[in-house]
Amino acid sequence: MKAALENKVAVVTGGTSGIGKAAALALAEAGAKVVVGGRRESEGQEVVKAIERAGGQALFVRTDVTREADAKALVDKAVSTFGHLDIAFNNAGTEGQMGLTTDVQTAEHYQSVFDINVKGVLLSMKHEAAAMLRNGGGSIINTSSIAGQIGLAGAGVYVASKHAVNGLSKSAALEFARKGIRVNTVSPGTIQTDMITRMVGEGESDARKWWENQHPVGHFGKPEEVAAAVVWLASPAASFVTGTDIAVDGGYLAQ
Repeated sequence: MKAALENKVAVVTGGTSGIGKAAALALAEAGAKVVVGGRRESEGQEVVKAIERAGGQALFVRTDVTREADAKALVDKAVSTFGHLDIAFNNAGTEGQMGLTTDVQTAEHYQSVFDINVKGVLLSMKHEAAAMLRNGGGSIINTSSIAGQIGLAGAGVYVASKHAVNGLSKSAALEFARKGIRVNTVSPGTIQTDMITRMVGEGESDARKWWENQHPVGHFGKPEEVAAAVVWLASPAASFVTGTDIAVDGGYLAQ
């Protein structure tokens, strides 16, 4: 049986851990050749080795998405190595400093979060779309968040950045709808990653229990559950899906 993404080429930013790592592995399992972008060389090479051990093809490119030269170099490396680009999962992001209310926010904090979460997505899409247009189309998936559709006290800058990701994605979807490029977002709820551990601590902390109980299913999600949505959006099965968001959130947004 032919793999859903056989002969496809994918780039994944923020691919060294968490959701990005899970997506890189899942895309490779579905048959894609994967170019992993991230700032951490050793972790990135480990992802590549894991893909290769499973029989896939991959390479790592050190990438800081806030630098346009890096965003372009990631795409260029994918095209020069594998011939074209079909799939992009823009997952690099930061939560910034949580707990800052609006009256104590700083311009520096805003800049650091928006540089990665918004400018990074914009610059990545700019060069990914250009490559896909040369190849007749493709699929771009951006990581948003449940925070892209609601407000969260003490997280205004992060929330604003994810609202911006949704806006960028919908606009790009309209721009490229008749040119063969689909653009969608995934919005994770609380997923068990290093980011969440930084927020709620290790083990069964009170903060962890509280956050788990905010999700109707009563627990956090797994990176692999988000990765499954990414693979579907990247596949021909989602050929009529563009400009939309898939919430992988244990029912959070249904409340």
